[in-house]
Amino acid sequence: MCGIAGWVAFERDLTLEVPAAEAMARTMACRGPDAEGVWTSRHAALGHRRLSIIDLEGGAQPMTAQVPGGEVCLVFSGEVYNFTELRAELENLGERFRTASDTEVVLRGYLRWGDGVAERLNGMFALAIWDTREDRLVLIRDRLGVKPLYVYPTRDGLLFGSEPKAILAHPEAGRVVDADGLREWLAFVMTPRHAIWHGMRQVEPATVVSVDARGTRERVYWRLETRPHPDDLDSTVARVAELLDDTVRRQLVSDVPRCVLLSGGLDSSTLTVLAAGHLGAERVPTFSVDFVGQADGFLPDDLRGTPDAPFVRAVADHVGADHRDIVLDHAALADPDVRRETLVARDLPVGFGEMDFSLYLLFKAINEYSTVALSGESADEVFGGYRQFHDERIRWAHEFPWIAINAGPLDRDAVWLDPGVRAALDLDGYRRGGYADAVRGVGRLDGESDLEYRMRIMSHLHLTRFLRFLLERKDRLSMAAGLEVRVPFCDHRLVEYVYNAPWSMKNHDGREKSLLRSAVRGKLPAAVAERVKSAYPSTQDTFYVKALQEQARELLRQPGHAVFALADRRRLQAATAQEPAAVDKLARLGMERVLDVALWIDTYRPDVRLP
Repeated sequence: MCGIAGWVAFERDLTLEVPAAEAMARTMACRGPDAEGVWTSRHAALGHRRLSIIDLEGGAQPMTAQVPGGEVCLVFSGEVYNFTELRAELENLGERFRTASDTEVVLRGYLRWGDGVAERLNGMFALAIWDTREDRLVLIRDRLGVKPLYVYPTRDGLLFGSEPKAILAHPEAGRVVDADGLREWLAFVMTPRHAIWHGMRQVEPATVVSVDARGTRERVYWRLETRPHPDDLDSTVARVAELLDDTVRRQLVSDVPRCVLLSGGLDSSTLTVLAAGHLGAERVPTFSVDFVGQADGFLPDDLRGTPDAPFVRAVADHVGADHRDIVLDHAALADPDVRRETLVARDLPVGFGEMDFSLYLLFKAINEYSTVALSGESADEVFGGYRQFHDERIRWAHEFPWIAINAGPLDRDAVWLDPGVRAALDLDGYRRGGYADAVRGVGRLDGESDLEYRMRIMSHLHLTRFLRFLLERKDRLSMAAGLEVRVPFCDHRLVEYVYNAPWSMKNHDGREKSLLRSAVRGKLPAAVAERVKSAYPSTQDTFYVKALQEQARELLRQPGHAVFALADRRRLQAATAQEPAAVDKLARLGMERVLDVALWIDTYRPDVRLP
């Protein structure tokens, strides 16, 4: 797991520009605390920060190969889970290896298959290859977009990086957020390629980008396609179980300590029991997050009906895990330094408020024990776990389901915004256009019922849009803490198989995630197997709200702060005037957002261009 950055310029000599490339890579020191490196040729400079996971001695980057006609250089972020099989295949074809790393497998794979290596990789990755034989840059991103990759076209080439901050460190990159950037930031629609910063964009998942002096070309090497599902229910359940077991086995491969994030829900508990089975006599390390006093004073709400702690303990005891509870207090969550670190990890005030802060603090705590963690992220998108999948009204609503359900930390109307700015942005209109684009390419099987097709659309939207937001969040917060988080439920084989299973199978017992529950029911404690979905925990401590109010009052004492060109000052004042226990979720979220935006402005000094 690492951070990559680079600069391609066809009209200058980049061997003279090493400091600029070093500065880009340096912004991602947290992603790669173990090593750094920069490689240059006349028209390319590639930088790398390394978090050592596999072949600690031999996997250093940038990695190069001398070949007839020139040199080929690779910088690579992520993991390839089938590198052992690929290595054997390449050796049979005559390739010889100097290291035991997956990085060299990717490099040798490119030398043998060109950019066709993309189709052969199973993993999470973003990589860049400079081929001096053709003066060509090749960028490749994994199928689901687990690993981020951004680009910024310049007058004579391209900048790229794992994070926007790497690109923003270059003098040719502007720090502009225009009206469309604001809409994308606030609407939660995850428009393909959009990167919010003007001039910057994301490389789409499952895409190869080739850049040379003639221009830029793109090739999509995988799509979430509609296909008939040939298996009956029993065979489908068996296949899901088989794929999950194989995926967990592959993703446990590591030369550094690994663990599982355990919440006591179906998803993380599944990974825990499967990991324990593969580790044998080795106790599986597990970690959970909780808040001071919450275990005793938990209050159910519409997102969390039960506390996690009893279910976490049941699973840990069931498999004999080496378990640790990370317990956070309100002071840590409200710490301005934690807010700043989290915001810098994201590069924008886009997130879930204190749920982002607690996730970041959890990752930092885990990093003291482990460097690799398995997470249950994406099981809800794959198997249909969210409430909106089971709400009759939302199923037939022609809008993004996570917006239509209007639940959790997504502020549908961005009510913290100044009313004039909110009206000018027309977020609803932006969402309508985005929804129409998003559903246009969803294929329908011959004879597929209206309900099955609607559920296919729901699944497609979550897998190709909403999941990207969650994966970006997970990547940025974990890497800011120097922790590699792997997501077994994002294995593309599992995703495409379950995507094409009919909804009648995914909901065969009338419950959420029926296929997953059936595939692992016999492996889990009964109470855990039957537990109703519970969202990621949030503190219920009113002292956290009080701390927010105090920080918001301090901001209000700066009437000239640039945040008030965006934020509704009167609404913020009203939230600070209430008793902490009386502040509702929306007011709390509004305070968090305004404080985030103010800190972002102070830190990044963006040029925000209002409509």
